[in-house]
Amino acid sequence: MIGIDIVSIERIKKLHERFGDKALSKFLSPEEIVLVKNDTSLAGFYAAKEAIAKALGLGISEQCGFFDIRLYKDTLNAPSFTLSPHLIEYFNITDTALSISHDGDFAIAVATIEGCRKKRCLSH
Repeated sequence: MIGIDIVSIERIKKLHERFGDKALSKFLSPEEIVLVKNDTSLAGFYAAKEAIAKALGLGISEQCGFFDIRLYKDTLNAPSFTLSPHLIEYFNITDTALSISHDGDFAIAVATIEGCRKKRCLSH
């Protein structure tokens, strides 16, 4: 499963300026907020969570909220993520990958998730 999202850095910057760090806490955990270096990386994190939710085919929803996705940096400082146990179990997730990039006025993220909904897995 693949998901992609693109975000205007300016849009996220304005949100951050208007509401301060309170805005960050609407979609990032305290551990994730520590990783934010600037509005560019903040936009990348927002795009990442949206891309991951899209890869699951759920989008940000009741089944998959922002806090069901946890972003972190791996040992090589590359972005990575984990999901809430109910999502891992439901989709039988075996592997994930995440790429975040920034250029000009935009941040983009691509997420891949290996697994499948149990219902689909059983029919193959």
